[in-house]
Amino acid sequence: MAYVTIDGVQYEKELLELAKHHTTGRGEGNLAKDEVEDLFKSANDGPGITDTELRTLRYIRETFPFTDAAADLFDAEFAKL
Repeated sequence: MAYVTIDGVQYEKELLELAKHHTTGRGEGNLAKDEVEDLFKSANDGPGITDTELRTLRYIRETFPFTDAAADLFDAEFAKL
């Protein structure tokens, strides 16, 4: 698993790249519901979600733009963790 450090904090590189990919493509620049599902699927790729993955998901929620529906889905899925 690869990591990236931002302001001295370690995040999972794959999740950040996935979020960046979904917001820089041909779409409107916001994460959509299906893209939020991709993020949580990627985070759940192992036996459980690590602290680094949780921290990265929190960072994505605070940093990246979401559609309203995607924000609601993200918040609901994150609350289950």
